[in-house]
Amino acid sequence: MKFKILLASVLVIAGCQTTKETTQADTNQSKTVVEQPTNTPVETVVPIVPIIKKTQPVVAQLTPQQQQDVWDRIAMQITTKIPNNKRVQYYRNWYLNNPRNLEIIAQRAQPFLYYITEQVEKRGMPLELALLPIVESSFDPHAYSNMAAAGLWQIIPDTGRRFGLKQNSWYDGRRDVVKSTTAALNLLEYLNKKFDGNWQQALAAYNIGEGRVFSAIRKNKAAGKPTDYWNLDLPNETSSYVPKLYAVADIIMHPKKYGFHIEPISNKPVIAIVKPGVQMNLTIAAEFAGISTRELKDLNPAYRRGVTAPNGLNHLLLPINKVKHFRRELAQNRNASMITHHHRVKSGESLGLIAKRYHSSIKTIQKVNKLKTTNIRIGQSLTIPASPISLVNRQHRVATHMEVQHYVVQSGDNLWNIAHKYKTSVAKLKQLNSLSKNTVLHQGQRLNVSTTSKKTAANHKTIHYKVQNGDSLSVIAQRYDISVAEIKKWNNLANNKYIKQGQQLKLVIDRRKVQA
Repeated sequence: MKFKILLASVLVIAGCQTTKETTQADTNQSKTVVEQPTNTPVETVVPIVPIIKKTQPVVAQLTPQQQQDVWDRIAMQITTKIPNNKRVQYYRNWYLNNPRNLEIIAQRAQPFLYYITEQVEKRGMPLELALLPIVESSFDPHAYSNMAAAGLWQIIPDTGRRFGLKQNSWYDGRRDVVKSTTAALNLLEYLNKKFDGNWQQALAAYNIGEGRVFSAIRKNKAAGKPTDYWNLDLPNETSSYVPKLYAVADIIMHPKKYGFHIEPISNKPVIAIVKPGVQMNLTIAAEFAGISTRELKDLNPAYRRGVTAPNGLNHLLLPINKVKHFRRELAQNRNASMITHHHRVKSGESLGLIAKRYHSSIKTIQKVNKLKTTNIRIGQSLTIPASPISLVNRQHRVATHMEVQHYVVQSGDNLWNIAHKYKTSVAKLKQLNSLSKNTVLHQGQRLNVSTTSKKTAANHKTIHYKVQNGDSLSVIAQRYDISVAEIKKWNNLANNKYIKQGQQLKLVIDRRKVQA
């Protein structure tokens, strides 16, 4: 009995302790929470709030090719380290102090700079080379130097022929912007390989010739001096050549730094090559394109006679937005692409006779004049396109003329003594004057006594050439497309007389090589 009472007491005490533990609250909480006993554990779910970070908008970096201005396209790709030496400083200051110079150059470069930049990029060449025509010709496609260098890239005749540029009385490939750019870049690549990848030496060689640069290098090696471009003993023009290019490149790369503004050039093609397949008068081609003859000639300075060449060299550079117009007009006027003659029909003439006279054909004349039959009438005006044959003859007459000398017959004269006096023959006198076998001369009669083919003076220009190291009469003659005999005659040089470096020579050159 006593044991049962004791057991009951223990159970009561244990039950009281259990209830107290389950109802005890945490006094540190501001609100008391009483948890009821349960057999299932309870998990507390904490909501996850995403953390949103504010990100800056990503601005896409435009590539050089995506720039709006070709100058920027070039500047972004110039990786050559440009030295800030005295020579570069001098020419940089000159360009900065003469902003009009680069302003004019930018205007001239408008049609060509995009094309040249693309060609330099395709070859993986230093992009400052696209600026080389600034130094060479100020981007003047008609430029011509006293060294007979011509075009944007100032290529001399023998170098031009060596690199595939055709030159004749109709066409000078050195002034063809597309052809000469290819030749100039080929030459620069060739020189770069010759000088083991040294672009400064290659550029010097482009200016003065590889032989002269190699000679300067050998001279420095023998004297124990450095052989880099800046230490070579070169002519003043060549010593200034690379600094000029680098000065321009530095300004183009840092216009804001120097407070300089250069007229932007659109970074898109503005010219296109068109191959009409026929010889064309440039005035007619300009009309077909809807531009001025002056603009067309500035784009195509390679053609010397105002027409494309008759031997297949008849491609044209045109503004890209004028190509469709040109092709449409050409298709409609295919047979009127040459110089045209205006002929008024005379009594007794037929279409066949007129066609023969102008080296044309009856069908051509009919088509151009919209004639349904071959019937023509006296006084009718016909437009006749000139054929390449008649054009060649006409151009030859323009290039030369017959200088006629006259003689007034005196008392006692006869054909024999007149012929003897003028170092000709009686037969020639008769031919020149349409005299019959039994013609009797009369005192006071005017006779043509000689005809000398003489080049038109207006086509020629006298220059004074300073003999350079390595020059010879034959080299100079070839350079200016003249003869050794002519040089000797103009300068009173004896056959065995040598020319010396620094000597001044008088040369009479064809003006058509100066002006397209």
